[in-house]
Amino acid sequence: MITRDLSAFVDAARGCAADFGSATARAAFLVAPDGFAHAADSARDNRYMADAGSYDANRALAQHRGLHRALSACLPTVCFAGDPAMPDAVFPNNVFATAPGRCLVARMRHPVRQREAGRADIRGFFTDVLGYALHDLSVQPHPCELTGSMVIDRARGLGFCGLSERCDEAGARLMHDAFGLRATLVFDLAPGEYHTNVVLAVLAGRAALVCADGFADPAVVEAIAGLYAPHALRLSAGARAAYAGNAIALGDGLVWMSVGAGHALGEESRQALRAAGFGLATVELDAIEAAGGSLRCCVGEIF
Repeated sequence: MITRDLSAFVDAARGCAADFGSATARAAFLVAPDGFAHAADSARDNRYMADAGSYDANRALAQHRGLHRALSACLPTVCFAGDPAMPDAVFPNNVFATAPGRCLVARMRHPVRQREAGRADIRGFFTDVLGYALHDLSVQPHPCELTGSMVIDRARGLGFCGLSERCDEAGARLMHDAFGLRATLVFDLAPGEYHTNVVLAVLAGRAALVCADGFADPAVVEAIAGLYAPHALRLSAGARAAYAGNAIALGDGLVWMSVGAGHALGEESRQALRAAGFGLATVELDAIEAAGGSLRCCVGEIF
């Protein structure tokens, strides 16, 4: 089922047991920020991006290496080389995603990012090394930027797809089918928001971080928060701007976000995470955040 009908979605979601699959990834992949620079195409619809003079390529490389080291202590994590012709490639979760036995390739909105979808090394890693079937959405016309636009509850097979210039309704349906989800809720993001995973995180299927000002319709916020109550954490506009919503659970008991995002969480939110059974791990990523994304955007999940 894929729908905009909140009542129908909530009824279906409440009937979905947490038996769809593993709640968190078994491994992760990254793409190094080689050639890290301002991408003018992406800046057209990503208000979080800094101006070109604010980019520090050396600091971004060092911080990304620190992220790789930190994640590798938690789960197997591979890192592909970057390419100066692809300055946004540090955010691979928008371009490549997995479901068990399948690799999905996105249709990206901007040409600078469409080049990433053609990378033979990443495609070959999934098809030739892991033996995954390729589900290539990059050759059709509808933008559908995978787990940037679609936040997924992997435990229950639920999708939360926010529409923007980066994903239209046809793209949402293509992703729903490609991921094989049980039910997907489609909704509009607030004006100026580009990806759902900046304003919503579902943590191991049992908690959610929700930035209410990132949604066009407050009723959608209430519906999602109700599904994950009592472990739905509502984040302030300041926490959203610091990328606290751009978080990910890796393993059943640890939530990862940037140092800046962690500082923006209030003590009440930290206590709420602990009540949901999560510790908090943070990595310094301020240089990478100049490009308009944070830790979640850097992490591709392997299921």
